[in-house]
Amino acid sequence: MKRIISLLSAGILLSSISLLAQTQKLRCEYLENPLGIDQTAPRFAWEFRAKQNPVAVKIWVNTDSLALVKGRNNTWVSANISSSQQLATYAGKPLQSFQKYYWKLVDKNNQTLSAIASFEMGMLQPSDWKGAWITDGQGKEEKNAPYFRKAFEAKKEIVSARAYIAVGGLYELSINGQRVGNHRLDPMYTRFDRRTLYVTYDVTMHLQHGKNAIGVLLGNGWYNHQSTAVWFFDKAQWRNRPTFCLDVRITYKDGSVETISSGKDWKTSESPVTFNSIYTAEHYDARLEKTGWNLPNYDDKTWKDVIYRAAPSTHIVAQALHPIRHTNEILSKNLKTFSKQNYVFDLGENISGVSSITVKGNAGTVIRLKHGERLLPDGHVDQSNIDVHYRPTDDKDPFQTDIFILSGKGEETFTPKFNYKGFQYVEVNSSEPIELVQNSIKGYFMHSDVPAIGKITSSNPTLNKIWAATNRSYLSNLFGYPTDCPQREKNGWTGDAHIASETGLYNFDGITIYEKWLADHRDEQQPNGVLPSIIPTGGWGYEWGNGPDWTSTIAIIPWNIYLFYGDSKLLKDSYEPIKRYVDHITDISPNGLCTWGLGDWVPVKSKTPVELTSTAYYFVDVTILAKAAKLLGNQSDYLKYSALAEKIKKAFNQKYLNEQTGIYGAGVQTELSVPLYWGLVPEALKSKVAKNLADRVAQDNYHLDVGLLGTKAILNALSENGYASVAYKVASQESYPSWGWWIVNGATSLYENWPIDAKSDISMNHIMFGEIGAWLYKGLAGIFPDEQGAGFKSIILKPNFVEGLATFSADFESPRGLIHSEWEQKGNTVIYKIVVPSNASAKVQLPEGYKVKSINQKAISTPQVGLLSAGEYTLLIEK
Repeated sequence: MKRIISLLSAGILLSSISLLAQTQKLRCEYLENPLGIDQTAPRFAWEFRAKQNPVAVKIWVNTDSLALVKGRNNTWVSANISSSQQLATYAGKPLQSFQKYYWKLVDKNNQTLSAIASFEMGMLQPSDWKGAWITDGQGKEEKNAPYFRKAFEAKKEIVSARAYIAVGGLYELSINGQRVGNHRLDPMYTRFDRRTLYVTYDVTMHLQHGKNAIGVLLGNGWYNHQSTAVWFFDKAQWRNRPTFCLDVRITYKDGSVETISSGKDWKTSESPVTFNSIYTAEHYDARLEKTGWNLPNYDDKTWKDVIYRAAPSTHIVAQALHPIRHTNEILSKNLKTFSKQNYVFDLGENISGVSSITVKGNAGTVIRLKHGERLLPDGHVDQSNIDVHYRPTDDKDPFQTDIFILSGKGEETFTPKFNYKGFQYVEVNSSEPIELVQNSIKGYFMHSDVPAIGKITSSNPTLNKIWAATNRSYLSNLFGYPTDCPQREKNGWTGDAHIASETGLYNFDGITIYEKWLADHRDEQQPNGVLPSIIPTGGWGYEWGNGPDWTSTIAIIPWNIYLFYGDSKLLKDSYEPIKRYVDHITDISPNGLCTWGLGDWVPVKSKTPVELTSTAYYFVDVTILAKAAKLLGNQSDYLKYSALAEKIKKAFNQKYLNEQTGIYGAGVQTELSVPLYWGLVPEALKSKVAKNLADRVAQDNYHLDVGLLGTKAILNALSENGYASVAYKVASQESYPSWGWWIVNGATSLYENWPIDAKSDISMNHIMFGEIGAWLYKGLAGIFPDEQGAGFKSIILKPNFVEGLATFSADFESPRGLIHSEWEQKGNTVIYKIVVPSNASAKVQLPEGYKVKSINQKAISTPQVGLLSAGEYTLLIEK
């Protein structure tokens, strides 16, 4: 009772501090109160509350929350941090494994500015691990997923307990019959023989004084890929039977610590999960259930002994990122009954995730749940658009088809544990008649649960649906790494990812996922700098699809993270890999022109030379490298790569630019927009090239004629060079080919190809054409990060009041706080509303021909706004 009262008192204290706090959203390593981190110099980030004046701050860190409140015996007191900064790195005494630390912000007079936040260290040394790596002794071809259990007794009163689990494969952890945590598909996919992730849980409330039992169920994931497809996942050099290492570290009231670890005293047995593949599906035989298998008094005498195994890698690090979760439960919108043995359910939207069935039937009834994105004319599920790369060796592993065998013990529910799919429809086939109703099937949308930070609304319903569909596709392709599609491939295609990275960063707080994925890049990079086209990979992709137009992820994403967060750590970590990559391209492209790449993938009709697009991305990489060198203080590299960028630009323009006409190549949309968007056009010719682009788009009836690389450039090149209304006309089209064409034909996600009846390349949940999600923030709301004040310390606001759109509004929760850009057109008058967050300023640049008449109802004499400090503004603008 005393402990409860003290906790309540602490809660009241923290709440009262929070009410008075000038800062908010305290995060360590971009997570709220993280457990089990292993960064020895973690980063701290915070925001100043709206309408609060920023002040210089100090960070106090302490192992005792009460001592922290009183300012006593702090582990670290930072130097004064400028009021303009909202990011700092720990620089105090060495942090200790397993220790929980509390931190807060104070002003220069040591007055509290924030609530108290915390972070807890995990395993900082290999010797911190006490457990052994164990498995069940079966070979990698064994289909059944293994159970593991250990019973033990806690003989003293428990104060706290943490579970640390590292796995080759996937797992579900349970204690005393209760599943621990709400994550899915842990740990995240990595190059398993070079980096293994562990996850930390607070399991205090799961344990009890007296008898306890720990249960682990292991799945295959990407570690033991048994399904066969064109990328040879099954031949990965790390492939093996799943294995794990576990420590449950218990702290008792008397201060003693006991660690319950994985070892030879554990037992193992087969589970009802008779097959599981991250790529295809899961099979579950409920007749094999072992009731109470993870409870203390379960009789495990018939279970087998475990065996020791080597760790998948020697590099075991914390999984410090937003986890995969079931984020939305989706009820079936429609049910078609063909017979009592055949039903088709429609969720009404295309998602990544799993279905869950609740059913009653006879023991041994085999139920097959086939998942797909579209239907055949007769109403049955059609998988022909998503199973084209699957190469099954037999009929025992049907694509995206779960198999559930009933136990016959009343109403039963099955939800896959170690798989996800891309689907809208679920077809149920049963070996015996069963009764299903519309709510017998539910869908669970699954993805990395990154916080939403952006919102778009407009007077155009189709545009709003395009934004929602783009976000659904982005999330459907975020599983600890960005993927291309959630059904046919699930691959970390690099080109798709860098094209969509700004869309992700405007809409979601995704830095933790990108930092993890760039570590995957570093794991996969060859000594000569070459990267594979899919990351992670089991070995495929070093020979195809990995030119600079795709694997520029190594440069573009760290640079975007720097621009959006003002944090240079990822850029520093990526600096040498970027250099190796750029130097390799230079070695094979001595004249400055690069022919290595895929080109403008899946174009509408016009084809752009690979050399044009690959050279453009080579230029982008070199330019980013030069900027990074300057930022990081490497003057010699800055000069070297700046000169190289100029060499590439000169060679590019000599080859492709007609200076008299202002035409690149044959003058198709991609050829004109790519050099314009990426800064290759000479300054004196920008207006001529832009006009040619606008004319070309008009010639194409204001419809797209681009592929993947062109979609990144086309709308931006138009809107950033005086033709925003042309860009909007393209973006808002509802006839083929366009994003709106998909929407008016029922799409709830983005497709892989412009024609909806394409015979190939027609996944219906692809993110590769997703740049439009970022363009809405840039081309219409005009919200840009400023390179001179990264992390939105300085904001560029360049709205475009386009023809044909009455209202547009964008909210973006930047690291500095909410940025709001909203406009309404009434004849020749525009009402423009702005919110600039605390500790930031905005450079407002209106389109040509527009003049400001008043700000917050006060007339001004100058036609332009200039620089705005933090605050809320309403501008009356006339054309």
